[in-house]
Amino acid sequence: MDRDTFIAGLHDLPARCILKDEAELRPYECDGLSAYRQLPWLVLLPETVEQVQSVLRHCHAHKVPVVARGAGTGLSGGALPLDNGVLLSLAKFNRILDIDLPNRLARVQPGVRNLAITEAVAAQGFYYAPDPSSQIACSIGGNVAENSGGVHCLKYGLTVHNIAELKLITIEGELLTLGSPSLDSPGYDLLALLTGSEGLLGIIVEVTVRLLPAPEQAQVVLAAFDSIAAAGQAVANIISQGLLPAGLELMDTLAVRAVEDFVHAGYPVDAAAILLCELDGDPYEVDVQIEQVTRLLQECGANEVRRARDEAERLRFWAGRKAAFPAVGRLSPDYYCMDGT
Repeated sequence: MDRDTFIAGLHDLPARCILKDEAELRPYECDGLSAYRQLPWLVLLPETVEQVQSVLRHCHAHKVPVVARGAGTGLSGGALPLDNGVLLSLAKFNRILDIDLPNRLARVQPGVRNLAITEAVAAQGFYYAPDPSSQIACSIGGNVAENSGGVHCLKYGLTVHNIAELKLITIEGELLTLGSPSLDSPGYDLLALLTGSEGLLGIIVEVTVRLLPAPEQAQVVLAAFDSIAAAGQAVANIISQGLLPAGLELMDTLAVRAVEDFVHAGYPVDAAAILLCELDGDPYEVDVQIEQVTRLLQECGANEVRRARDEAERLRFWAGRKAAFPAVGRLSPDYYCMDGT
């Protein structure tokens, strides 16, 4: 279909929401997986739910494919556009609609940044648990589309475990509500089906997330090993003892050196591998479990076990892990990223 004719049929969309010139389209040619690029046929940035419905009905009527896009930080190519389709950006859906602390819920639009949810409720002692490395920039809609996790997903789960309700629009323009703010909802678990579907089943226009009370104490231990195998065995031993760390992350020597040069997190650059283990909860329980973990790490051959001295150092340890991707990107424009969970 001719693009100008298609645009002429977008009666409900203001001109400011339509990008068609090459210079305007170029920033949308890829997401975080920049090895694959494709200039989109057309980029649309709707501002209301009604505009999204109108766009999808128009695309459906003229058999024009649609790719949804959040913040574009994904590493799986989920927002890679098509040369014959519409790239539908939800960037203007960026408002926190409601915060319900008694029920530990927040209702947000899909363009809201992951970290912005925690920032909005931190003063009241709450937070949103999933914390992907790109949380300062990634959007909650993209998190749902990719079922994002983060360094604390071992204990607190992925996005699918931390959302209560979704509102989405089908390709025919129908608005659906899946899930419920209550603890359970009747019928099939379609909420789980939608989470991780990369926009293939509908366009998310609203997300109700679950909030958690901030733990009384969080403490992280850094352990250095002479081999990756020893660090891996330490992971197995910690889990087999029935301990459930809030976060448990392993980095090899190449990642450690790249991160230390970039972030200066205080990592030992001569280690073959390091392990970050965080425990949180009641202060007494955390202290007891830290002692258990320290003993297990030493038994597995850790040549250094270091407990974060304060909250600033704890955050710095995790900042290093979360910066692993850009840290390696400083060394080479192209590399393979393999994320094992």
